[in-house]
Amino acid sequence: MKTLSKITYVLGFAALLLTANTTHAQQNNPPAAAPAPADADRGYVVKVGDQAPDDFELVLQNGQKTSLKQLRGKVVVLQFTASWCSVCRKEMPHLETDVWKAYQDKNVVLIGVDRDEPLEKVQKFHQDMQITYPLALDPGADIFGRFANKKSGVTRNVVIDQKGKIVFLTRLYDEKEFGEMVNVINRLAGQSLVKASL
Repeated sequence: MKTLSKITYVLGFAALLLTANTTHAQQNNPPAAAPAPADADRGYVVKVGDQAPDDFELVLQNGQKTSLKQLRGKVVVLQFTASWCSVCRKEMPHLETDVWKAYQDKNVVLIGVDRDEPLEKVQKFHQDMQITYPLALDPGADIFGRFANKKSGVTRNVVIDQKGKIVFLTRLYDEKEFGEMVNVINRLAGQSLVKASL
């Protein structure tokens, strides 16, 4: 009977030590925060609220040149695209009608930035898509790399306000997200018109 009591006592003491060690470990090593989903940033290296990178020149398919610094004071939409991208092709007619045609006279500039394709291919892509907004060349995807991880894909839009701040980011073509982007552009264009009339 004494042996049984000793065993019970030892087991109880061991359980108490184990509980104390576990509690101590939990207090000193709190559980890690749940990891963010792998696509939480959707491949972007910038975020809404950031000042847009503007240390590059945009060479358009017609040979003209511009830059975000030159476009300061306007709402700028950069659409990252490529001729081989089927989702880009699906989105581009909507960009043409719902953004470019609707807002080009309201202080809004839309420029497609073609990922790492030669001039002839970009010109053909522009013609095939029957768009009137310009496409810019992006050799080596260097411009793309200022906004997103180069390993991530195209079909994304970056909306930049009049002060050069990023206000909206899209990825792939989602009708709901596209509609939200158009609402943001509409609001910013309205602010531009109000300022112009003052």
